[in-house]
Amino acid sequence: MNNDTHIPDRDDDISGYQKIDRYNHGLIEKLSANYLDVLKHIGENPEREGLLKTPERMAKAMLYLTHGYDLNATEILNSAMFKEDYSQMVIVKDIEVYSMCEHHMLPFFGKAHIAYIPNGYVVGLSKIPRVVDAFARRLQVQERLTNEIRDCIQQTLNPIGVGVVIECRHLCMSMRGVQKQNSVTTTSAFTGEFLKEKTRTEFLNLISSKLS
Repeated sequence: MNNDTHIPDRDDDISGYQKIDRYNHGLIEKLSANYLDVLKHIGENPEREGLLKTPERMAKAMLYLTHGYDLNATEILNSAMFKEDYSQMVIVKDIEVYSMCEHHMLPFFGKAHIAYIPNGYVVGLSKIPRVVDAFARRLQVQERLTNEIRDCIQQTLNPIGVGVVIECRHLCMSMRGVQKQNSVTTTSAFTGEFLKEKTRTEFLNLISSKLS
């Protein structure tokens, strides 16, 4: 068994968030060959000691960073839905987000704040961060990521409303281009009751507050 980071085998039909304890070695070999060429093209010597295993490491890292393609966010939510007579706002905030910008394939990272108002069903709290990962661990833009999380929760739980706010730093802005290291991008998406100013304001105030 390989002791490195484990990612789902892309050839496997998996559901939810199961982790497959093996690599797709054929895909690793193909990606490694491509990364070997990349090292050559940028002027490096892939035969030097420090780079001998770098193409394979890059291949494994890329598959891990994009393993969201193997996750089904709807099934993640369906795996832990419970009938419950609760109709107030449920918020999971400060969810860590790590994703890859599809334009430059550089990371962006930050936090997601998610709320919904149940309509007969609640979902296990740990499933909300897993839904975030299912969409974030793909090549993304922050705007689409925000909408995908909102739509998945709305369509699966059918709540009275959903609110999503994501705040991220983008390395494509801080490492290249305009090189603004302290810039933060905020996106939001709402449905149902959260389209009303009163509910939306309550949500935004709650995610801004700190526990004492």
